[in-house]
Amino acid sequence: MHNDKKGFLGRIDWVTICLWFTLCLIGWFNIHAAVYDAENPGIFNMATNYGKQSIYIFTALIIGFSILIIDQRFFYSAPPFIYFVVILLLIAVLVIGRNVGGNQAWIPLGSFRLQPSEFGKLATCLLLAYYLNTQTNKLPSFKALLIGASIVLFPVFLVMLQPDTGSALAFFSLIFVFYREGYVGTKLLIFGGLAILLFIMALLINQWILIGIIAAICVLFIFLLGKKRKYIIDLSIIFAVASVFVMSVDFAYEKILQPHQRNRIDIILGKMDDPKGQGYNLNQSKIAIGSGKLFGKGYLQGTQTKYNFVPEQSTDFIFCTIGEEWGFVGCVTLIALYVFLLFRIIHIAERQRTTFARVYAYGVASILFFHFFINIGMTIGIVPVIGIPLPFISYGGSSLWSFTILLFILLKFDSMRKGLSPN
Repeated sequence: MHNDKKGFLGRIDWVTICLWFTLCLIGWFNIHAAVYDAENPGIFNMATNYGKQSIYIFTALIIGFSILIIDQRFFYSAPPFIYFVVILLLIAVLVIGRNVGGNQAWIPLGSFRLQPSEFGKLATCLLLAYYLNTQTNKLPSFKALLIGASIVLFPVFLVMLQPDTGSALAFFSLIFVFYREGYVGTKLLIFGGLAILLFIMALLINQWILIGIIAAICVLFIFLLGKKRKYIIDLSIIFAVASVFVMSVDFAYEKILQPHQRNRIDIILGKMDDPKGQGYNLNQSKIAIGSGKLFGKGYLQGTQTKYNFVPEQSTDFIFCTIGEEWGFVGCVTLIALYVFLLFRIIHIAERQRTTFARVYAYGVASILFFHFFINIGMTIGIVPVIGIPLPFISYGGSSLWSFTILLFILLKFDSMRKGLSPN
């Protein structure tokens, strides 16, 4: 019995757990800095966000290590049930949820607010892994892709009803899971990237001028490729699709996006300058990060932080506190920790012996990467402000617990991989 226990502990990826715990501690201390109250300085003061975060971290430790001792067969059989429960919660939040900042995304439970959309990503990763595991030894098919996409898009639809665009967009990062498993090719990813570029250009350039530019590029390629009939047909189709896409951008922009979302995009693209209105958060965020210079102002010394210039500084804009108080060096260190964690997860993914565990691992990597990239990107002005937490760093029980469960289920799979037969 002693040897079995020692063997189990030896199979756990402690490097990843150390990275997780380090990020949690960094988050806790910077939440303390973001909402520091000189009259109530204690870091365990339960009346403050940092006091509550200490409870969330302690609870996350219990949840994480509880997952490691649960029989892994539970996670292989329970995804449909977990997904069903989370879908019910996503429906319930539309009925009984509390509206905060224009989003009806939280279910009040006493002094705690549960955000089902955070757990929706976990449930979707599990069910997607569960389904694609049933396709093992089968060639990737359009039917399987359609069913897999439906698993992802159903919670997206419910989250958009809240409406919580940031959380909804996070689900689309699971495209990388389909790519890894061969359901989506490289060409589709390239076309997706070009579609995003074309969308941005359509917002900056008159649509008829842009269509003329696309036509000129297609004609140029026809001449460069030798005027072959096949290339003429292919490029004609590309031109037609691109033209329809460009003409539909205005409609999508005006009818689908909300006014404040359009304003945030306009600010990023330089079409609007509103430093005291819609651009206030971003402007103050960049000031706070820039004021930290190389080594920062020091812990609890951030003036932008102390005088509450940046709203939501312990949640969506927590990276501002790190930039102001720890400077460029602190920012690079945090980013390096995230990159190391992501590479570690991909390494874990590739050594799995089941399709289920590998698919799930890539789901974890995709969700974490999206949150990491978008959250930091919006604080420095390279992507629109859409309001999503920085994993393990931002204040909040729902986000910390959901990301912790997401990661520790993967560590459970990894610890038991030697006892499983490869698919």
